[in-house]
Amino acid sequence: MSGLSARGLGGLLEVRVGDDLAEVIAAALAHEPPTRPLRDGHVLAIAHKVVSKAEGAVVDLRTVEPSSRALELAAQTAPAGPGHAGVGADAKDPRAVQVVLDQSSEIVRAERGVIICRTHHGFVCANAGVDASNSGDPDTVVVLPRDPDGSARRIRERLRELTGASVGVLVTDSFGRAWRHGQCDVAIGCAGITPLDDWRGRADSAGRELRATWLAVADAVAALADLARTKDSREPVVIVAGLERFVTEHDGPGAAALVRPIEEDLFR
Repeated sequence: MSGLSARGLGGLLEVRVGDDLAEVIAAALAHEPPTRPLRDGHVLAIAHKVVSKAEGAVVDLRTVEPSSRALELAAQTAPAGPGHAGVGADAKDPRAVQVVLDQSSEIVRAERGVIICRTHHGFVCANAGVDASNSGDPDTVVVLPRDPDGSARRIRERLRELTGASVGVLVTDSFGRAWRHGQCDVAIGCAGITPLDDWRGRADSAGRELRATWLAVADAVAALADLARTKDSREPVVIVAGLERFVTEHDGPGAAALVRPIEEDLFR
């Protein structure tokens, strides 16, 4: 691997419910300079919000009736202060909290403006990934795709039909990290790229056997892609080149392979 490059794809139209996202991406690619074609081995990192919007994974809060549990959590979670990663104003809205509950299999912790959830996918994150930013409507929130790996596989196959290129596809979202400030993007969906590079059992440069080295390739690529765009750039798709050794012909196990099983959770 000689080097990596990552660039945001400009010119994407506003994505709406029911859109063929791969067609939207292909249309933007058609306006790229001929010196920058989509090639086999490229990886497309796609912010989940455009995937969610295309799939209709949005909720109109005006249709939500909060439960007593949602009312309780809304009262319990004060607005997030500096240094906290809460939903902000949404943390006080019982309707938004109800959507968080609907998207969660478990509430892990709720205090100081933050609701840490385990989603139905198995992700542990703030507010079950429910987000109001860039929703386009103050009474609408965007939720995670129901099956992000399935979304990545469908987009990958459709892009192959439309462009002829065999690429890897990631669906990404911003997650916080335990014991560290800030957020970075991780892969919540993955197709055609090795999500994990297992070095356990191999030897390091000094000949010592590696026992724990297991590289989270898909998450590293997602974080790289996030640096190639700014949060207000309106460039939800980033094209990454130089990762051909991780791009596979088959779709692979998906980002589900990155989720640690509950029985391995040392903090339960």
